Amino acid sequence: MLRYIVQRLLGMIPAMFAISLLTFVIIQLPPGDFASTYAAQLAETGVTVDDAAMQALRDRYGLGDGLMVQYAKWVGGILRGDFGISFEWNQPVNQLIWQRMGMTALISVMTLLVMWIISLPIGIYSAVFKYSVTDYIASVLGFLGMATPNFLVAIVLLYISSMWFGVSVGGLLSPDYVKAPLSWGKLVDFLSHAWIPVFVLGTSGTAALIRVMRANLLDELHKPYVETARAKGLSETRLILRYPVRVAINPFISTVGWVLPALISGELIVSTVLNLPTAGPLLLQALKSQDMYLAGALILLSGGLVLIGTLVSDVLLALSDPRIRLS
Repeated sequence: MLRYIVQRLLGMIPAMFAISLLTFVIIQLPPGDFASTYAAQLAETGVTVDDAAMQALRDRYGLGDGLMVQYAKWVGGILRGDFGISFEWNQPVNQLIWQRMGMTALISVMTLLVMWIISLPIGIYSAVFKYSVTDYIASVLGFLGMATPNFLVAIVLLYISSMWFGVSVGGLLSPDYVKAPLSWGKLVDFLSHAWIPVFVLGTSGTAALIRVMRANLLDELHKPYVETARAKGLSETRLILRYPVRVAINPFISTVGWVLPALISGELIVSTVLNLPTAGPLLLQALKSQDMYLAGALILLSGGLVLIGTLVSDVLLALSDPRIRLS
């Protein structure tokens, strides 16, 4: 297992290089650069920037260099642990990213755990008692959850909380705790706010996982090995959990590979709507202002998360299923 993990980690190196190249190309595709975008923003306020100031701005940030030179400088800095300086924020990208990515990762992991805790038992129950009233209710709610965009759920939640209860659900901390040191009160306040983005982000994912678990388990419940175990006198609950669920859970576990990056990408719009201090709004603003280093670093980390999520799902599959581990 250790050898396999090391091989996969080494294989991520060329993959990350390809992702970095594609990321840089995508960032450079829009016309203009940060200097032209900044000048356009100033022009909207009535301030005119002359050509000399524009050239000085490009020289300051190295925007006048060739694309290959800019890419080489960016990748070279990343290899040294330096993601560059954000044009708009005038701060090290490392500092900006870790301020936001830590909260993003925490919300994403919490959402993933809640999705599993809810979808696994409901999926099992729906498969065992198929076509029951509970199964129909779970199916209807599941289809509604998959069909409803997360940002729409966030907007509806904002409206209901504001118009009906007079409570704001934006942010992850109350104003009194934003700059306060870590304490029990701050943790309780965070949890009182965190359930909202967790609920919004987990809606569609939970609905999809319920359908995945139900379909997988239905394929296993009537196979010969289940009937054999039942004929030997095993109780129904023990039989289901010991045999068909262990086989049906494999595709369920493999969803980690796409759920983690999906949470990050879906988090962008939801965080903007709910005004969350996570990486989503930061990436959106960096793309709008063509802040090359900041946007590139965030997209690169998202691409790395896809690779890590795939590796985690493969390792979990190997641990849960001896057939995969032995092969």
